[in-house]
Amino acid sequence: MKQATALDILKTGKNVFLTGSAGSGKTYTLNEYIHYLRARRVPVATTASTGIAATHMNGITIHSWSGIGIKDELSERDLANLSRKKILKDRLRETAVLIIDEISMLHAKQLNAVNQVLKHMRQSDEPFGGIQVVVAGDFFQLPPVGSRGETNREKFAFMSEAWLEAGFKICYLTEQHRQNTDEKKDAINLDSILNQIRGEEGVSFEAIEALQNTFYQDVDINRTRLFTHNVNVNKINEHELALLNGETVTYNAIAHGDNKLVETLKKSVRTSDELTLKVGAKVMFIKNNNELGVSNGTMGELVGFTTIKPLKSSSDRSAISDDSEYDDIEDEATDGADDETDDTIVAIDGEDEPESKALVSTDRYPIIKLNNGRQVIAEGEEWIVEDENGEILASYTQIPLTLAWAITIHKSQGMTLDAAEIDLSKTFELGQGYVALSRLKSLEGLKLLGMNDLSLRLDPLARGADSRFKVLSSEAEQAFEEIEADVLEEAHHRFVLVSGGTLNKSQIEAFEKSLKNRKKKQAQMLAQKDKLSNQLNDHSDSTLMTTKLLLEESLTIAEIAESRGLAQSTIMGHIARLKRKHPDLNCEHLRPDVLTLDKVSEAVEAIVAEADPNNFQAQPNVESTGTAASTKQAMNPFTKDSIKLRPIYEYLKEQIDYNTIRLALIFID
Repeated sequence: MKQATALDILKTGKNVFLTGSAGSGKTYTLNEYIHYLRARRVPVATTASTGIAATHMNGITIHSWSGIGIKDELSERDLANLSRKKILKDRLRETAVLIIDEISMLHAKQLNAVNQVLKHMRQSDEPFGGIQVVVAGDFFQLPPVGSRGETNREKFAFMSEAWLEAGFKICYLTEQHRQNTDEKKDAINLDSILNQIRGEEGVSFEAIEALQNTFYQDVDINRTRLFTHNVNVNKINEHELALLNGETVTYNAIAHGDNKLVETLKKSVRTSDELTLKVGAKVMFIKNNNELGVSNGTMGELVGFTTIKPLKSSSDRSAISDDSEYDDIEDEATDGADDETDDTIVAIDGEDEPESKALVSTDRYPIIKLNNGRQVIAEGEEWIVEDENGEILASYTQIPLTLAWAITIHKSQGMTLDAAEIDLSKTFELGQGYVALSRLKSLEGLKLLGMNDLSLRLDPLARGADSRFKVLSSEAEQAFEEIEADVLEEAHHRFVLVSGGTLNKSQIEAFEKSLKNRKKKQAQMLAQKDKLSNQLNDHSDSTLMTTKLLLEESLTIAEIAESRGLAQSTIMGHIARLKRKHPDLNCEHLRPDVLTLDKVSEAVEAIVAEADPNNFQAQPNVESTGTAASTKQAMNPFTKDSIKLRPIYEYLKEQIDYNTIRLALIFID
């Protein structure tokens, strides 16, 4: 099916499964449809099954958006608890179109749960509460992780009750739009190899030879290494860590509760009970944190350690928070090269202090420079299992990082890599080879160390489903081609109106003009940024200046985030810093309403007066910053500038969302 036909089907409001091989334009088609909806003011939610995929869509995970979290099933009590969350209820009721990208990595049970919660919140027995649902992805990717003994038939989303209820129209894109710059015309290329793996006729000798020849290629020194087994990944990561000079810091995890449940948590977390780190380590986050603007799979480099207050026991849930505000860290990083400092072991709380080594007086946490240049602090995170009454049955607390010079193929799903060294010689699961190879843009970035008989084979169930999807797509295409153009246009208009959108041409044109101007400004900003980068040594100053220039054009936070390809929370962090540096910053167009400001201000005053250390972030040492503001905060650490977001959110009974709170804090004196 062509992209234009798929868009015509999408615009009618039908539930759609958008699929196709690499380079067929799935993401482009989704973005075109999202643009179409936003221009007509149709409320659309962009989500994905994983954090990495969600960042590609400038969205959030479906688990977070829907409120299901890590649950596979929702009890009546769960639904009642979710109904009390006003922000969640409003979000689900106001949405007209839900997009879920990378559907292959969403478990069938979780798709059922999304269906269940939407029906409940919208008080409708229609599939997904009556909204349009668009799922996109490729089931030749590896299936989601399931319970021990679960078959792929039980895990694939297309085998769920919700999938059958939704009655998805299948749009199987077949055009190839990805450009191959590394291969000569008519020569074998990566896309053709991937399509051969997907096909019924098997992989040609020429394709296998082309893959094998990459063994002799020299690829980027910063390549990512992909392996099938954790043992290989661990060996390489430990070797690379040992090559680094400087101080070693080890973090011991804390576990409480039922032993079997704790073991289950450990397996799902996929980190180590003893996490050893050094400055210079390549790391990856293993837990989403919207406050930091990181996802499960976000990668970066450890550039130092900072001292913050110790956390309480993980049995005290208030001590573990997802609302760290260390979006921008400038000078408190240590260089990690003090030869006189002994290696340190840091327990997440005092209960598990190692007897052989003394703990530092205050815990030290890693400062991570993300691949986009931003720096964040990785604090301890807690994973929990609750019963239906909300009582904690088991908890596991650890720094949410893992070494990432090498990662497993399963963990690489959703990533796009410029260069990778891949070993498929111990492939044990159908589809692993396809997933690994499809992370790359071209053969030029590939160094393949080896393959076995399973490496280029796919799951028979996925292959059978794919064949069926092609047939259903062809039938849908034929049916829509028979519809008269004016009838189709009327169907498009009808869906916009029933979804609360507009057909007003002047409003649509204004949106298009605004977007065009924004893209033009973005190009100018990029040019300005390049010019500024020659004048500014600090990357953070350069990125702040880019945000400032966009602010001066009166763009909204969402527009700036979209323009820059950053999270909205990151942009708000920029604005907060800019406001401190430039009190007269022109950002009045972002000011929340008076009632919101009053409520947030009241919450801040109450929390500051209470002076509970767990509600505040530790501040950099005075010597690090040398500013009057930092001196004031060092004398009184319980201020508006150091307050965490979660206590404000809870004080306001979850009636004002995090982003609005964060924005309000910028305007409160």
